[in-house]
Amino acid sequence: SPAMAEMVSGSPPNGSGLRRGRVGGISSGQMADMLSEPTGLLVETECGSIRLRLRRDAAPVTCTYICRLVGAGLYDGCKFYRSDFVIQCGLHGSGKRNEFGDLPVNETGTGARVSNARGTCAIAHFDVPDNGNSEWFVNLQPNAHLDSAYGGYCVFAEVADAASFVTVDKIAELVPTGREPVISSITALHGT
Repeated sequence: SPAMAEMVSGSPPNGSGLRRGRVGGISSGQMADMLSEPTGLLVETECGSIRLRLRRDAAPVTCTYICRLVGAGLYDGCKFYRSDFVIQCGLHGSGKRNEFGDLPVNETGTGARVSNARGTCAIAHFDVPDNGNSEWFVNLQPNAHLDSAYGGYCVFAEVADAASFVTVDKIAELVPTGREPVISSITALHGT
């Protein structure tokens, strides 16, 4: 933002809208990259909104991968189709193809250690150690066993507020009745 650029330095603009300089050892170019990376996601469903805070400290590659899928609109029109100890969504049953392929790495335990606690979001994968793909879930309860089962289920985000938990719990109640709530859109958020 222009205000952030002003804080970086009083140097003339470099053409990108940011001024040259350094803050705390971070160049203005690095600052621009950090500001351009989404910090959260807003999942709009027929049951309400779910605001997620991305955990780039725990899973930077996974966060970037999910944001690419979101940016391509792949989740729009998909459904939450599973509810037991998690609610799960993804391209399953949508007829859509994930042109981005599978994740290149399972980041469980490579960054900040984040357990599969209530409200955390993790990448789903088959019951063999693999990296996962477009399928992800929100933990409805503490599921610490998922931290190591089958290579671990990588946490990449967490539910950000109480209103979002209300929506998560509504979805969890509906899916077992045969109703699969539709995701109308997912939007990447910056600076949340």
